[in-house]
Order: sequence, then structure tokens, then C-alpha cells
Amino acid sequence: MRAYYYTFGCKVNQYETENIRERLESFGYETSADHKAAEVCIVNSCTVTSEADKKCRQLIHKIRSENPSCILVCAGCMTQAHRDIAQRLPECDIIAGSHNKTRIPELIETFLNTGERVVAITDNDAERLIEPMTNYSADDKTRAYIKIQDGCDMHCSYCIIPNARGHIRSKPLGDIISEAKALIDAGHKEIILTGINLCCYGREGSGKQRLTDVIEALDSVDADFRIRLSSLEPELITDTDIERWAACAKLCPHFHLSLQSGCNEVLRAMRRRYTTDEYSALCEKLRQTFTCCAVTTDIMVGFPAETEEQHLQSLKFAEQIAFAEAHIFPYSRRPDTAADKLPCQTDGRTKHRRAAEMKEVCLRSRRGFLGSLVGTVQRVLFEKETSPEYHQGFADNYAPVRIARITDGSLRRHFGRVLIESSDGEWCYGSLIGQDIN
Repeated sequence: MRAYYYTFGCKVNQYETENIRERLESFGYETSADHKAAEVCIVNSCTVTSEADKKCRQLIHKIRSENPSCILVCAGCMTQAHRDIAQRLPECDIIAGSHNKTRIPELIETFLNTGERVVAITDNDAERLIEPMTNYSADDKTRAYIKIQDGCDMHCSYCIIPNARGHIRSKPLGDIISEAKALIDAGHKEIILTGINLCCYGREGSGKQRLTDVIEALDSVDADFRIRLSSLEPELITDTDIERWAACAKLCPHFHLSLQSGCNEVLRAMRRRYTTDEYSALCEKLRQTFTCCAVTTDIMVGFPAETEEQHLQSLKFAEQIAFAEAHIFPYSRRPDTAADKLPCQTDGRTKHRRAAEMKEVCLRSRRGFLGSLVGTVQRVLFEKETSPEYHQGFADNYAPVRIARITDGSLRRHFGRVLIESSDGEWCYGSLIGQDIN
């Protein structure tokens, strides 16, 4: 049978879709790039915004209308967070929650045997162990993700993710190292550690292992690769963590610190657990510790009752920090969250304007960051060629880099030291130094 996969949302979702694909392939399924040609169509949903819900429902309707005979599966955060989803998605044959993705082959078999709709949604409080997932991807990508953590217990006032993902749960360290070694043996040169709340790794139990222990264990693996971290919660990073990270030669100096707002009053209303002063001090500590360090972030605009003055404070703070890159998004009301019940919801036009203003500030900072690299030497992992002009890839700090073609062949999956000679605000351009490609 042929299976089609579509993933909405975050890198964790992408990782989980890949795991579903690998599980089905072990049962003899083939992957189809066209939903109209597949016997099974699997949609891995996201519910972080109302727009994500809308796009998921639209795709499900499209698949059913264009492939009426397929087995249609909807899995993930939307189904977990909104328990009435089975009634609202009559097109689906199988509904699976966030804790039941590894069971999808079994659920398909049940549907084939009974012909009856299958709903498998495990309550968050009943699930205290992380689903056993690994990806031993044989594809030729340069980077590979490892999901090491799931769930969140922070309950920020705007966020539905605790409802969609449940309590924090962590993958055993030995399993992480085994998975990383397999991915490195398959040729991957960058391992990205990801999770729903990565900094909460190991905090659910009595064990003493934390995210820093995972980084150190990976750093000790004898192989030619680098380690990158996905999004981090700033209040959970200590000076000791930073000191230990600095001793890890394979760790990339790129830290995605979720800000959300540059105004303390809004941060309190969001139930974030840091102040702007604490956030600024963390950025300064990282930049002092790591050469050419990149700090990237997420910023929300238009939170309920956010005043124009508070928005201006947030703009000023973003300009002060000078992020290497920022993801800007308007606040989206989510049911069953504290912020959804707040008065003075910001109108759509105001949110759109504020998002545009914040993007402009952060784009200026990005251009400044890339320009600051001119004259420096950056280690670059090459990912592809843009024939016939360039080899291109990303520096350790995630700056995008291009060099003029030096070979008709490919430099993919090779590291090189590049002298950065110019930047156009989107790319850095430089020359390969010597022949030190590993």
C-alpha cells in the first residue's frame, strides 16, 4: 500500500511524522508524494494557532474530496487538545491523539479489519512516559533531528500546548546517544536536539540528568558532526549550564531564546517566568562566552490588552537585543487558555500593523548581524549547490553562507572554513580557506 504524509507545525511534529513513515515502511508501505495516488493519507496536525486548525481542516476536506476511497488519518495536537474533533471531522477514518502516533500502523489494521471508525486518544494524565520513537533515517539530508523530550507543564496564559502534549517526559540518555550514532553513521553532519520544552529535559523525575548532560554526552561521541539546540526557555538556563556548554566543542553557538514580549507587564500577563532585564543579561552572558554567537527568538504581538506604549517598549527591547533572526506572529486566541478569557482582545488590524513594525525592527537587526560577520572566518556545513554559481550552507551560528563554485561536484555534507567577505542582508558571501574540508 502507498501512504501520503503531511505535517503541520513544529520540528517535533516533523520528527514524529518521519517515525510514522518508517514504521509503516517496516510493514511494507511505500511513500507517495501525491495524496490522490495513496491508499492511506496521514495528516499530523498542529493547534498552536487557530489558523493551524483551519489549514488542517481544509487539507482533510481536500484529501477526502479528491481521494474518496483512501483511509484518512488525522493525528496529533489538534485531535488531542480538542476532544470533540471526531465529531467535527467526519471525513476521517482514524483519529489519533498526541500519545498514539506510534500505534498508527495498528490502528490502520484495525480499520481494515472492522471497517469501523477508530478513535484513539489517551488522556494526558494517563500518559507519563514518552512514546518510544527513533528515526534511523537513510535519506541524504545534511541535518537530522532527535526528539529528546515531550510535553510542557508551564501553562503560559496564551498557550494550548500543555493540553495538546501533556506533561513533560524525557527520552533515556542511552537511547538518545544510540539514535545519534546511527544518524551520524548514515552520513548526517548536524544533530539537532528538539522537544516541546527542551530545557525541561529530565525534570519530571528524580533523576539528575538534564539537557546539559545530553549535550556533554553527545559532544563526547568520536565523530565529525555538530550539535544544534532548538528553542530554549530563558529562565531555565543557568550560568553553570553556559559554562559547561562552552566546553563542548561540537555545540553550535546559536541559541533560540523564546522572548514573546519585550515588555515586563505583558510578560507577567503571559505568565512568562523572567523579566526583560534577566533576558538581556542571559543574552549578554551567551555573547561573552561564545564567539560570533547568534541569538534568535519568537515574539508575539497583539496580546490581549497590550497597549501601544507596551508595544513600543517591546519594539525598543527587540532593537536593543539585536536578534540574529526572529519569528514574529500575532496573538491567536485558543480555547481553554487563560488569555482567551481576558477582556480587551486586540483587533486584527492592530495585530497586523504591530507584526509588520516588529518584523521591520528585527530585519534590520538581522542585516546588522550578517554584516558583523564580514572579515570573520566561519565554519560552514555545505548543504547544496545553486548551479552554476554557488555552494551554500550554514555556519555554526546558523548564518547562511555562499561561496563561488570551486568544483563541478558537490560539497554537500562537508565542512569548510570560509572567510566572510560581504553580505547582502540575506546571505553572507566568502571564500573557502585552503583545503580544510573534512
